[in-house]
This record gives sequence, C-alpha cells and structure tokens, in this order.
Amino acid sequence: MFVGSRMKHPVITIGPKTSLDEALSLMTKEHIRRLPVVDQTGNLVGIVTELDLLKASPSAATSLSVWEIKSLLSSFPIEKIMTRDVFTVTEDMPLEEAARIMSDHKIGGMPVVRGESVVGIITETDIFKAFLEVFGAREAGLRLTVETAKGPGIIARLSQAIYENGGNILSMGSFLGEDSKTSQLVMRIEGVEEKQLLKAIKPYVTRVVDSRYCAGC
Repeated sequence: MFVGSRMKHPVITIGPKTSLDEALSLMTKEHIRRLPVVDQTGNLVGIVTELDLLKASPSAATSLSVWEIKSLLSSFPIEKIMTRDVFTVTEDMPLEEAARIMSDHKIGGMPVVRGESVVGIITETDIFKAFLEVFGAREAGLRLTVETAKGPGIIARLSQAIYENGGNILSMGSFLGEDSKTSQLVMRIEGVEEKQLLKAIKPYVTRVVDSRYCAGC
C-alpha cells in the first residue's frame, strides 16, 4: 500500500499572498485543517495549518475594533506565518513510512509531491482509514489475537491449520510480542467456529491472548 493510493487529490492549495481571512474561510468551507502553499508555477513553498491561523488571529481580549480586526485579517498574507521547511512524501512511498514520519515529527499531514509540484496530501485520517482496512475492521468475523514464537514457517503452519478447518483469514497483522523471541498476530477469520478454531491452532501458538466475535459494519 503506497501513499499515492490513499492520498487526497486533487489537493486544495493557496498562494503566499492569500490573506489569513481567505485561508480561514477556505478551511471552514472545505472542512480541512491544512493548506499547502504554492507559487505561480504550482511548486511547493510552504504549508499553513488551522492552528497557525488561529494563533495569528487577534484574540478576544484585543483592543482592536471589529473593523480594525477585519482589515487586519484581510490584509495579512499567509507567507508571513507559513512553515517553509515542509516535510513531504512521494506517491510511491510506502504508507507505513509516511506514518512513521508523521509520528516521529508530530505532524498531522504532509503534501505529496512529484518533483516540486504538489499532487496530493496525506493526513493522519487517511492513515487511520488504511489501518481499519488492514485489520478488516468493517468485516464481520472472529477476531483472534495469539502469541507465537518467531521463526520460519510459523505463520504458514498456523494459516494451514485455519484453512484445513474451513476458516478464511480476512486480515492479519503482526506486532512485537512480550519479548524479542515472540510475536503477536491479530487475525480476522470467518467460516469456522471459535471452539474448533482454538483447538486447531493450539499446537502452533504459545498462548491465545484474546478471542471475540466482531460484527463489523
């Protein structure tokens, strides 16, 4: 799964001379929280977030009049508050790498670029939606979490046992176990009763962490 398959496009952008008032209005209208800033050729020059705009806006405690505030907001250019050093990703970057960058740098979204041109944007919401897909969260089935020893063939033997008992694995995710020698597998399975499944997989797991039926949606 790559960024290009999950990014939002075409992306809404603004220019450096766009006013703070215009940017806020655009965010409200489009229900978005960040806007890439591009020059006349479409090349990325910065990014501005909803929080940037709110911080730059006059507070309720200001001594300015309503007309002075309106004038200030309509004349204050985005280029004065935008972030110029922007974290970006490309369409062919693995989605998990984009998620790592966002997590490491505590950012909620990044422009997707092709050369210097902005072709999309990927946000934490897009990552969450992909996470739901990976775990088959919208599909009904038995959600099984097991701990297994690390080693070649473990997942293959476990999958074979599920298959031989009529089960179909809808999704599977692998996580670190309690120590470096174990892994935790989270699976969504259909087509087999819980009691039968737990008996079938017993030789291939060190323990069953959790087992429950999820209805999906």
